Amino acid sequence: QVQLVESGGGLVQAGDSLRLSCAASGRYAMGWFRQAPGKEREFVAAISWSGGGRYYADSVQGRFTISRDNAKNTVLLQMNSLKPEDTAVYYCAADSTRNIPITTRYAYDYWGQGTQVTVSS
Repeated sequence: QVQLVESGGGLVQAGDSLRLSCAASGRYAMGWFRQAPGKEREFVAAISWSGGGRYYADSVQGRFTISRDNAKNTVLLQMNSLKPEDTAVYYCAADSTRNIPITTRYAYDYWGQGTQVTVSS
């Protein structure tokens, strides 16, 4: 059973930065998704098993950076220049069958509990 534990969410002002962390019980291709109230869960960023491949949603490209520390089985999401529209519950997810980054949520078979990010204007 894969276990994922997120941390690092909080309440910030527009323009501030936050760093989310996801500790996994093993090494997998990983993704970050978010879900705002009343909206579908959407892709944010993904990273390959090795860390060499990364994808970003257009809405966060240039502001967010996904990275991983394979020695610690941890994936990070550095979020800069935050906007009110970034407010959501952020989830990390693990894809236990592929080594490449995937943007669709249906490819991920394990999910964390989520961490709230709130950006005030």
